[in-house]
Amino acid sequence: MTFLPGDADWGVLALLIVAAFAAGWIDAVVGGGGLLQLPALLLVPGITPVQALATNKLASIFGTATSSATYYRLVRPSLRTALPMAAIALLGAFGGASVAAFLPAQVFKPIIVVALIAVALITLFKPALGAVTRLKHRGSRHVVIATVAGAGIGFYDGVLGPGTGTFLVISLVGLLGYDFLQASAKAKIVNFATNAGALLFFIPLGAVLWPLGLAMGLANVVGSLIGSRMAIARGTRFVRTLFLVVVGVLIVKLGFDVWNENLA
Repeated sequence: MTFLPGDADWGVLALLIVAAFAAGWIDAVVGGGGLLQLPALLLVPGITPVQALATNKLASIFGTATSSATYYRLVRPSLRTALPMAAIALLGAFGGASVAAFLPAQVFKPIIVVALIAVALITLFKPALGAVTRLKHRGSRHVVIATVAGAGIGFYDGVLGPGTGTFLVISLVGLLGYDFLQASAKAKIVNFATNAGALLFFIPLGAVLWPLGLAMGLANVVGSLIGSRMAIARGTRFVRTLFLVVVGVLIVKLGFDVWNENLA
């Protein structure tokens, strides 16, 4: 069993390992590691888009498991929101992955770019947003809003993926009122579930490149350990700043894709 399909060499593998490490670090802090990891996989000669998506999920699930455990041990996020949101997000991701096998990702990209621009502007011009936890809803209404957001974001993660953690963080901050650190802690648990939901579809399909995904998964774990501890040590302000950077890069990357695919 080989690590890479087609004519890819060990230089490509080294690039993928570095990308997986960086993606694990970014995902652990604020989400958006797929921005690095998925495009890196698409550089592999002979890999299909579905194989890239599936292998990306395998690598990512190791990182999200690691950062989830680290955040839970050190931040102690409430599971009353995270677990129902994660359960629905898992189902959404399974549905999204089944769509990804047939529907081109570029269908969703223009919508995502507009949403990201709105998220960036709201976060930038509302500096108090996410500074402290001020819950906007209580009881069943709180859980319903969390699960609806989880279903939609989970579906997106199954279809495409990059920026999923970022969307989870902004939904927990903007819709529910958590601070950025608490939102990141909960987002990791939900993101683990979305990766698992997508893999439940991709594994029986035979789309996962197991040796490559496992190697990248180990690098993702190391990045996640470093990133989650750094975020916890530096607090909400650091997470908010990096959040804005990642959103900005996502806008540029996906905007460039939309231009090339539809307007160029």
